Amino acid sequence: MKNTIQTLSNKVINQIAAGEVIQRPASIVKELLENAIDADATSIHIIVKNAGKTLIQVIDNGCGMNEKDAEICFLKHTTSKIKTTEDIMKISTMGFRGEALASIASVAEVELKTKKDNEEIGTVINIANSQIKKIKKTAAKKGTSISVKNLFFNIPARKNFLKFDKIELKHIIDTFTQITIAHPNIEFKLNNNENTIYNLVSTNLKNRIIHLFGKKYKEKILDLKEETTIVS
Repeated sequence: MKNTIQTLSNKVINQIAAGEVIQRPASIVKELLENAIDADATSIHIIVKNAGKTLIQVIDNGCGMNEKDAEICFLKHTTSKIKTTEDIMKISTMGFRGEALASIASVAEVELKTKKDNEEIGTVINIANSQIKKIKKTAAKKGTSISVKNLFFNIPARKNFLKFDKIELKHIIDTFTQITIAHPNIEFKLNNNENTIYNLVSTNLKNRIIHLFGKKYKEKILDLKEETTIVS
């Protein structure tokens, strides 16, 4: 007698999980930006084509990864940010569950290029459908460059739910704005289809707001600061 209940394959499990993390290109931009910030990057460049449907690339000058870490990071729930459940109560990073890259790699073609500062040569990994296609050594700058291509190429039904480029780009810009306001000390650059949308220098919060929303805010912003034992 054939069982009614079956165990799902890892491929299907990963693609279902991806639906929780990746709803649209802006979701990938958020996850990759947060990883770059957690890697202590001081400069982050985001390149998108066709509002992220064709390409999302995030380049940072953060700490980078060695070859082993670069390979492991695409597995589900692999992270450098926690080791025990107690660590969750004192989390200070942008994320910690380690599911973002695994989810992205299950619904897109991904190329990761990374190098640590103390290494002479970097690593390139190509992955699609959660399968590593190629690993090789390469010349690279310190930090990480991750390219996400052809989002939802293997799930046409999900791809059909994406909106017009103008709408998807607006979601990306909204995500970019939220993150860059929270980190005015980091340089950010955003390009779409070869056009520079934002080129933000390292600055303070007031100037970051003015750079994002225009000089009309210069006279309207009031600094409010409060320090307590539990929050600033």
